[in-house]
Amino acid sequence: MSSERPINPRFDEDVHFNLVSPGPPRYQNYTDKPVRYVMVVDKQDGVVLGYVWANDEDDAAAWEPREAAGPRAFSEGGLWHARLEGAKGRGILPSQALAELLANPEGVKGRVLPDSLTDAPNAAAVEALAKGE
Repeated sequence: MSSERPINPRFDEDVHFNLVSPGPPRYQNYTDKPVRYVMVVDKQDGVVLGYVWANDEDDAAAWEPREAAGPRAFSEGGLWHARLEGAKGRGILPSQALAELLANPEGVKGRVLPDSLTDAPNAAAVEALAKGE
């Protein structure tokens, strides 16, 4: 009797992944066209956690965490991403999603700063702002 274990022939089979569904509808996460954005600040100390931007022309919107805010900004992003995803699922324009955020500004640890709606030349400008450039 041999002490060698038999090799499972399935180890040589190719792995195939089949997409079950396309997932929830989402806005595009980048645009080189002008965007409008709002600032999200920490409820307790007012530190800027990040920015939510939108552009209707490219059907784009996203959360940009502010790097200097550290892990709080990244964890807070889940809520803002979910709210954007929900807005897209209801079929509303990105600018309307921003208007909803302004009307209902509360997040988990952060909130949209009133009167913070601002214009930027593109999503890259908001990303640079979030990185502190």
